[in-house]
Amino acid sequence: MRVGLFVPCYVDQLWPEVARASVDVLEAQGVEVDFPRAQTCCGQPFANAGFEPEARRLAERFLRVFERFEHVVCPSGSCVAMVRRQYPHLLGARAGLGRVRELCEFLIEVLGVERIPARYPRRVGLHPSCHGLRELGLARASERVEPARDRVRSLLSRVEGLELVEPDRPDECCGFGGSFAVGEAAVSSRMGRDRLADHEAVGAQVITSVDASCLLHLRALAERRRLAVRVAHVAEILAGREPPA
Repeated sequence: MRVGLFVPCYVDQLWPEVARASVDVLEAQGVEVDFPRAQTCCGQPFANAGFEPEARRLAERFLRVFERFEHVVCPSGSCVAMVRRQYPHLLGARAGLGRVRELCEFLIEVLGVERIPARYPRRVGLHPSCHGLRELGLARASERVEPARDRVRSLLSRVEGLELVEPDRPDECCGFGGSFAVGEAAVSSRMGRDRLADHEAVGAQVITSVDASCLLHLRALAERRRLAVRVAHVAEILAGREPPA
């Protein structure tokens, strides 16, 4: 199977190791990965700020760049949610947007992965990002009454040596929220500190998520307060890459 890898802007510019780890995870499952160099931003920052014409142009470019792939995989819940949930509004009804999937979603739903050939001997707290949880349905949000399922947790439970720990408020927002972190910096930071405290209270050594943006927010807050807890994207854990000390 061959897939197109969609790499978010902030991963490309701030955390490229997440993209490399995603390639390793996919290739370990026998998938051929193609990275179209013509790809750009999906348009989410423009859409969130109300600049629809600019977002629409990027959405049209995204579809042109990735139209040749049967499957498109992205290590970001928020960017995949942008494509699947906002492109129909920007572009009208378009078929095929469901082929764009978050990495864990693809591993479970398309590949039916049962074994993860990785070792990660750490106590790990899972942060279900808001987009992945409530727009993609990667797990059941705590306010909903429906059958439980958690694609990310399912994959992490198959990593040798990894111990999942559960904070008291498992799906509370970290406070990042894109431009919210700029416009409401004090509130955003307080929410992030609360998230860190929740994970520290249950002994998490590492916090993970499907969204690098949330983790970059938490990492900055943890480093500013000189906390011992580290962050790692789910792709890095599934690839067996431990965070730096």
